[in-house]
Order: sequence, then structure tokens, then C-alpha cells
Amino acid sequence: MAQTDLDARLTAIIAPVVAAMGLDLVRVMLSGQPGSLTLQVMAEDPATGQLTIDQCARLSRALDQPLDEADPISSEYHLEVSSPGIDRPLTRPGDWVRWVGHEAKMALEPKVDDRARATGTIAGLDGDVVLLTTKVGAELRLPLANIKQAKLVLTDRLIAESKPLDPTGADEIIESSAAADNDNDTPDTEFSED
Repeated sequence: MAQTDLDARLTAIIAPVVAAMGLDLVRVMLSGQPGSLTLQVMAEDPATGQLTIDQCARLSRALDQPLDEADPISSEYHLEVSSPGIDRPLTRPGDWVRWVGHEAKMALEPKVDDRARATGTIAGLDGDVVLLTTKVGAELRLPLANIKQAKLVLTDRLIAESKPLDPTGADEIIESSAAADNDNDTPDTEFSED
């Protein structure tokens, strides 16, 4: 989770734009090879923990000018603005407090107690050390500095506790291929409430 100089420069450009829109920055990540680079900006609305498509589009447009003016990336790149999703990455110290009781998996570098990976239930944060309980009940203490990547594990509990983005309560789109009376043979779409 340590940042390179370029990561830090990108974050310095992007974070104020995200904050000005009332959003929280989750992650800035540049990936790929020169000629096919992708700059991923992941943000969330504090009210929902997610972003709508409209919020993604507005944020993408708002980032165009600051990124063009600063020109921090020497080659062409594709800008991708996204929501963290339900099984979100854990990138900030506060994430380890916010998601206590939920399962997480992570890659460790350098290894901790000869472990390159760890999976378990988040028990909290003690200073700069993540507390994790494994399925067999072992208590792990993992320094934040050693956590290269981490994300929540998609579980029924995590899904149940996620806030729906759609205020109507529709949380699922069902496509039906039985569109016999539809002239253009495209699937019908309906919203379903559980």
C-alpha cells in the first residue's frame, strides 16, 4: 500500500477534485505498460459507500482539466473512474476499522511470519497493525506497511449490510430473452425488489 512518487503526485492532483465533489478517494492506481496504461480512480459517496454511473461520469469530466494541465504521466493513458463495489479494496487505515467483523484477503510483501497471503475476519486496527482472526481462530497481527493489496471477501453478510444505490429499492436488473412481441429483439429489462 506504499505509494511511488508518481502515485503520490497523481493523488495530489486527484484528491482535491474528489473532495470538492463531496466524495472520498478510495484508490489511485496506474497499471499497464507504456502505450496501454490505465489510470484508475476509485471513489465513493460517503452516504452510500458507492458511486452511481452519473457520479462516475461527473468525476471523470472534473478530472480531465487538472490531469491535462499537470500532465503527470509521460505517455498516453486511459482514465477509468469507478466505484469500489461491494467487495472493495481496503486501502486506507480507516477501512480496517469501518469493516470490523467482515472477511478480508490480502497479499503481504514482505512476508509476515512466513506468510505471503492472509485471509480472515477483520478484528480491528492497533496503531499501524491490522488485527485478523483466521477461520481456525488464530490471531494475526499484520503491519499495514506489509499489506501490498487487500480487499473484502464477498459474503452474504457483506451483501446484506450494503446500502442500495437505487432509492426505489430495486436492487437487481433481470434481463429476459422472451421478447416475442418486441420488434427489435432486444431483451426486456425489469427491476426487481426483494
